[in-house]
Amino acid sequence: MSERFPEKKIKRRDFLGLMGMWTAGVTLVASGLGMLKLVKPVVIPEPSEKLRLGQAADFSPGMVKTIPKEKVRIEVTDQGIAVMSLICTHLGCIVRETHDGFECPCHGSTYKKDGSVTGGPAPRSLKWLEVSQTIDGTLIANKKEEVPIGTYYHA
Repeated sequence: MSERFPEKKIKRRDFLGLMGMWTAGVTLVASGLGMLKLVKPVVIPEPSEKLRLGQAADFSPGMVKTIPKEKVRIEVTDQGIAVMSLICTHLGCIVRETHDGFECPCHGSTYKKDGSVTGGPAPRSLKWLEVSQTIDGTLIANKKEEVPIGTYYHA
């Protein structure tokens, strides 16, 4: 009785050649798929640490402005412009303004109007941020750069 599908023996040398070709093909496909990932950046963009406040001419002495989205408070006096962070130095809650200064709603830290600590678990004063001006007159607050309390920028 004849077999319907006769068994075909493959030579060892042909088998190794086929395996080499398959390995090379799989490697090319895998590396091509890996290169497709290079088109899209893996880095997650972070918000800028520099905050544009506006034109220096828009700020007049006596002006106080809070920017809740950025968690900062801008105060303009005869001495100049100051920007203070509203993030509690204890655990990062957002402080709220009171008639005496500021207080943390989470753990009860209290601060004077200038941001210095008057009570509670906060280890240090609220941060005053560095203010600078661009060539076109725009004021910039740098959230990463801290300046001593009472440091005003003169526009």
